[in-house]
Amino acid sequence: QVQLVESGGGLVQAGGSLRLSCAASGGTFATYTVGWIRQAPGKERDFVARKSPSGASTYYADSVKGRFTIARDNAKNTVYLQMNSLKPDDTAVYYCAAGHRGGDYSSPAGWLYWGQGTQVTVSS
Repeated sequence: QVQLVESGGGLVQAGGSLRLSCAASGGTFATYTVGWIRQAPGKERDFVARKSPSGASTYYADSVKGRFTIARDNAKNTVYLQMNSLKPDDTAVYYCAAGHRGGDYSSPAGWLYWGQGTQVTVSS
């Protein structure tokens, strides 16, 4: 069993940066694909980024390409999301997830483990 705890969210002005962290405890974190998903108020969840267990493969949603970077440190059982050039449309609760088991990357049902989320608010 893996527990995921996100941190690093907050309020930032448009154009600013934030780095989210997701610390994992228990289980074999290094063997799992990890990802970030977000949900804005009144909207469906959106896939943001994911990274393979070794870190060799990375995928981003078109809306964040060139602005966000996902990274993982398997020695520290932690995954990060560096967010630059933030826009008001990036405002959402950001969730980290581990252990993709197929299907929709934006759905909790597609992952073995899902964090509690951290709020990111970008003001204009």
